[in-house]
Amino acid sequence: MYAQMIKSEATQDDPEKLAAFQARIDAGEKIEPKDWMPEGYRKTLIRQIGQHAHSEIVGQLPEGNWITRAPTLERKAILLAKVQDEAGHGLYLYCAAETLGVTRDELTEMLLDGRMKYSSIFNYPTLNWADMGAVGWLVDGAAIMNQVPLQRTSFGPYSRAMIRICKEESFHQRQGYDVIRKMAEGTPEQKKMAQDALNRLWYPSLMMFGPSDKDSVHSAQSMAWKIKMNTNDELRQKFVDQTVPQAEYLGLTVPDPDLKWNEERGHYDYTDPDWSEFFDVIQGNGPCNTDRLAARNKAWDDGKWVRDGMLAHARKKAARKHAAE
Repeated sequence: MYAQMIKSEATQDDPEKLAAFQARIDAGEKIEPKDWMPEGYRKTLIRQIGQHAHSEIVGQLPEGNWITRAPTLERKAILLAKVQDEAGHGLYLYCAAETLGVTRDELTEMLLDGRMKYSSIFNYPTLNWADMGAVGWLVDGAAIMNQVPLQRTSFGPYSRAMIRICKEESFHQRQGYDVIRKMAEGTPEQKKMAQDALNRLWYPSLMMFGPSDKDSVHSAQSMAWKIKMNTNDELRQKFVDQTVPQAEYLGLTVPDPDLKWNEERGHYDYTDPDWSEFFDVIQGNGPCNTDRLAARNKAWDDGKWVRDGMLAHARKKAARKHAAE
């Protein structure tokens, strides 16, 4: 189906249509699925929304691993609710992508065969309960920083999906901060665990915003189309400025010896992540890449009988309706 949506550039990208389309974007109008749009706009949205949806689904794996080992019944219930939320976020986003002419099955197949990615952060392990706090505080905190501006993105279905997603991600961030606060205020051993989680997840969290602006191949056009509202480096700086005071309040140390407040800039100066590590993880060489994709492939294969049964039922129902008419 997706392949059938691809029309020739000559037909799609008529200069007059492009100018009229950009004028709508510049005026702050929302683009809806039945509206004319450049093929590049459609492809960029499918890539971005698809990767966002996959990230929500794959993101359940490191957290689901800790449901049975949560320290209290309350923590277990909260984590269960959070994982359920992530599944819902994935469904909202898959539905938004489907309005662009790509099926959910096609999106999943693109993930499984490597044509689509998910957030690099989920290729790092969660080694102990403190990591559940750090994931909520740092990872969901970075996600919110990325996603709040997307409530104003130019594509209507994506924009509307983000409104609910951001409300729930805000809960996730507070839940994570509460876990890490409890650890930081606990025994020396618990505080050490909290610091260790921060040490391991700080730079992977900074990588969540994508490569530096000078290395980003999509940002300029995405900004012009208002698919993205801020550059990667702008959002990364905002995240650092917000998170460092939180760490200081907890009595934890951000693992960056060169981190310091720059009075002239009004921002923290910080050390960039190791971008070679980022690109290596993206290429499939992270600590958990193989496990994550193996889990998604297993789920896809194990669910085949359900999909086949539902499709057969739908066809039978349609045939009965056609016969009755």
